[in-house]
Amino acid sequence: MSDPEEHSGATLDSEEILERTLEDALKEMSRPWEGMVLSGFAAGLNLSFGALFMIATLRLSGGFESDLIKQTALAMVSALPFLFVMIGQSELFTVHTTMAILPVLDGRASLGGLGRVWTLIYTSNLLGCVVFAGLVATVAGPLSSVGPRTFSTLAEPLLTVPWWTVLLSGTIAGWLMGLATWLLAASRDTVSRIVLVLLITAMIGFGPFHHSILGTTEVLIGLFAGRGVSVADLGYFVFWTTAGNVIGGVFFVGLLQYGHTRMRVRTRTSTSRPGPRGPERRDVDTGLIAAHDRSSPLISGSRRSRSFPTRPIGR
Repeated sequence: MSDPEEHSGATLDSEEILERTLEDALKEMSRPWEGMVLSGFAAGLNLSFGALFMIATLRLSGGFESDLIKQTALAMVSALPFLFVMIGQSELFTVHTTMAILPVLDGRASLGGLGRVWTLIYTSNLLGCVVFAGLVATVAGPLSSVGPRTFSTLAEPLLTVPWWTVLLSGTIAGWLMGLATWLLAASRDTVSRIVLVLLITAMIGFGPFHHSILGTTEVLIGLFAGRGVSVADLGYFVFWTTAGNVIGGVFFVGLLQYGHTRMRVRTRTSTSRPGPRGPERRDVDTGLIAAHDRSSPLISGSRRSRSFPTRPIGR
């Protein structure tokens, strides 16, 4: 049944956005590991279409009049697969760098639960990248739209820069992904979500900024096709890009958005006395904390107070 607030036309404030994001994050963190891995594997596969679309664009364009036109075209085609993943509700690591940290900051999940989510989703995303890259490298010869010569064109800009540039570029990409996650929680309809995803993720491709999942597919394709990319290059890219994505998602979006929203709630509820705090129980499987205290400033200050599952769905 739909929430009447979804159709009210009123703008969500930051407290409601935070509460909605927390609800989604807790639901995902309580999923069985099998479902999380399958969803993460699908996200890695589907997002990798961005690399294929960029390869086909470079191959079939016959050259661009300017770098601006070239980067704009690559940005638009690389943004399309983000729709497959983010609108399709698949588990993407660079979404959870922001989403999964919020329950930890709010005291409703443990660091162990956060590590479980990040590890399962990240490894399954990368596995999807490996499978997709192997497929593209295999069919590159027979398909005229996928020329092996263009493989190095995608990988080279990601690898021929210093480590600190990769780190900062990855930070910007993680920052943009965190903003996309936050704004999607504020969106009320599918059309606005599509527009937001396309605009924000196109900025990543326009940079191009380093994205740990999509970029890994680009580098892997060059590696599998023997286009001058080594295993050391892959490790270099994955390490610094992932570190940057985490910094951007956690600090520049997760901590800042949570922090200012929490301060607003505390200011609003500073004159009210919280009720007694009940006992807490930690879920050993997911790391979620089942707190019987529903008088938390964050919860009581929200317009929509909801309870969250403390046991994995389906168990």
